[in-house]
Amino acid sequence: MKVTELSLPGVLLVEPKVHGDARGFFVELFHQGRYAEHGIVEPFVQDNLSLSRRGVLRGLHFQNPTPQGKLVSVLSGEVFDVAVDVRRDSPTFGKWTAAILNEQNKHQLWVPGGFAHGFVVLSEQALFAYKCTNLYRPEAEHVILWSDPAIGIEWPLKEPPSLSARDRAGVPLAEFPAEKLPRFVG
Repeated sequence: MKVTELSLPGVLLVEPKVHGDARGFFVELFHQGRYAEHGIVEPFVQDNLSLSRRGVLRGLHFQNPTPQGKLVSVLSGEVFDVAVDVRRDSPTFGKWTAAILNEQNKHQLWVPGGFAHGFVVLSEQALFAYKCTNLYRPEAEHVILWSDPAIGIEWPLKEPPSLSARDRAGVPLAEFPAEKLPRFVG
């Protein structure tokens, strides 16, 4: 397994070891000890699965005061996956990083609690899996505007994305109430 820290401290690209032959492949998607060696130590308490078609954009979501760390992967298809630091007082507040996750590369992205997360589907459809460190709590979920110009995510889109009503109503980070943002602990 190869683990690379991306441009935001704590956001990790995980490249699991893939064992393949003429029959197919085998990949270990999670091993507590190996992931703990790379700082992913929180217990996972909820697994989620979503299926989306090309052009669907989900995000940018985060929970506070019950933050969710997310280990995400694509089982089928391809996505452009994004993490944004929304921790007030963080040296990288408002910065973003991204990775392409797909069924061929079998990469995973570790998005720590305190980061907003989102993705857009690049293939005809994508089956997206999340391992979460905290239970989903609708009252704690918040949405940052996916197209916030101050964040400046370079989404690989040729036409406007398909969004939920909740994601269309996201708030630019600069207008978000500070008391609802997670706090950076350095």
